Amino acid sequence: MKLGYMKWALGVALLAAWCGVGAQGQKKLRVFAASDLQPVMPAFAYGYEKKTGIKLQVSFGSSSTLATQILNGAPADVFLAADFVFPEKVVAAGLAVEKSAVPYAVGTLVLWSRKDSPIKPLSVDLLTDARVTRVAVADEFHAPYGRAAYAAMRWLKIEEKVKPKLVKAENVSQAAQFVESGNAQMGFVSLTTAMSAHMKDVGTYATVPAIYPKIKQCAVVMVKSPNVEEGKRFLEWMLTPEVQGHLAEFGLTSVR
Repeated sequence: MKLGYMKWALGVALLAAWCGVGAQGQKKLRVFAASDLQPVMPAFAYGYEKKTGIKLQVSFGSSSTLATQILNGAPADVFLAADFVFPEKVVAAGLAVEKSAVPYAVGTLVLWSRKDSPIKPLSVDLLTDARVTRVAVADEFHAPYGRAAYAAMRWLKIEEKVKPKLVKAENVSQAAQFVESGNAQMGFVSLTTAMSAHMKDVGTYATVPAIYPKIKQCAVVMVKSPNVEEGKRFLEWMLTPEVQGHLAEFGLTSVR
């Protein structure tokens, strides 16, 4: 965990202690979060719990899978997606408090490979290199980062050349696992994934040029949640300077 965030977390912890927040009778908030947020949510869950005494119970998955679960009645309080499309489906179904999805961050697409890969330097130019035979990518229809990856390949006019090499994953976390395990030589993942401590230790990344639609990550609060007001407060907290100011440390861009 970076020093800047540690100072911030310590600050909110001291504030919570000063306000007398205790663990007894602790409330929980059920958060459905896109897979790219796996390296991010532990830090924010820690900060939010220390500030409010409320524990985040987080479930991860592709944005599509999580949206489908919500539409089928899964008990979520807040949905943090990796784009605006899937939360807007929840809005259209009348299941969200908001009239439109609320942006909380902007994501960045990168290529990631193991440090011991002999194919270097890593760049999008390597996608058509004959030495590269397996490229991991999240499902275009389930995961926003997968959609962005395909959009980038189409813009570069290399999709047909790369298509035989593609190893499809359900989400960016699985795409990263495919590369780390050796089932792919490189893969399209989120910058949040590539910047996690473990991934930086075993791999390296190259930013994909901004030739894909902006990855505007959005959220909604479930209208049928028994914790609607707390869900609203959590989303408001996500948009505060104390959170937005630290997003870059985790590979996200602020929307404020």
